Amino acid sequence: MLSILIVNWNTKDLLRTCLLSIARHPSAEPFEIVVVDNASSDGSAEMVASEFPTVKLVASKVNTGYAKGNNLAFENASGDWLLTLNPDTEFVDASLDIAIERLRANPNAGCIGIRQVGLDGNTQKSVRGFPTLLGIMGDVTGIGKRMGGVFDSYRLSCFDYELEQTAPQPMGTFLLFRKAALEKVGSARSPFDESFPIFFNEVDLLFRLKQVGCDCLYTPKAQIRHHGGESTKQVRKSMIWESHKCLSRYLWKHYGKGIRVVALPFVSLLIFVAAMVRAKGYDVGFRA
Repeated sequence: MLSILIVNWNTKDLLRTCLLSIARHPSAEPFEIVVVDNASSDGSAEMVASEFPTVKLVASKVNTGYAKGNNLAFENASGDWLLTLNPDTEFVDASLDIAIERLRANPNAGCIGIRQVGLDGNTQKSVRGFPTLLGIMGDVTGIGKRMGGVFDSYRLSCFDYELEQTAPQPMGTFLLFRKAALEKVGSARSPFDESFPIFFNEVDLLFRLKQVGCDCLYTPKAQIRHHGGESTKQVRKSMIWESHKCLSRYLWKHYGKGIRVVALPFVSLLIFVAAMVRAKGYDVGFRA
């Protein structure tokens, strides 16, 4: 069975469009849809309950964030294929089945990401490398764009989106997981680290999967239309700060030992300064 897991916050109309697109292009696999609504104020939960009665709705009384919201969805899922899907997406063809077929054909892969297409029809840059100290320094300072190599190991400017290949960390917009792979890094019912409430939770999960030999595959053979960041746009300044804080938290979690720890305070300071510049001031970030 395929479980399609959607965490929603105040994107009622886009969520409706997403659910309708699944109905127009359903998987040949038996499937279920689980929607976790994070205390939306726009009537999202009521819309799902009235217009999509077959959808399993989990209506949270508070905004739990993306990681905990996904864990709530995983707790209510029954599938061996587990798809985390953003509500600001639309299916335009049989890409659900194509993604499952490509993951089946690559048994060593723990999950798969697909081509993301913007409203302008262009392929979005949706794949990055795992954050490293040099990669983040290259990205924040702009050196990565000019020098490439290890300094571009995070941004991956030269990633070929026309080629099916292993990809470190595709965006969490669409990630189809193999349940057996998730069980290798903990529980398939709560795979996300909730200390990353909004950002870098999928990066952390993909990194942990890679550590146990389960790479992520990217395929351009399947695609999804992606509006892009419609929830986070509503609280842009807070989300800029939250993304930078979660990046620093990720680096401390995975590189906070050995000789590399010496450089972490400097890199964290760079991240702090970048957040201050981008957000034009300080913000506390995500608040549940």
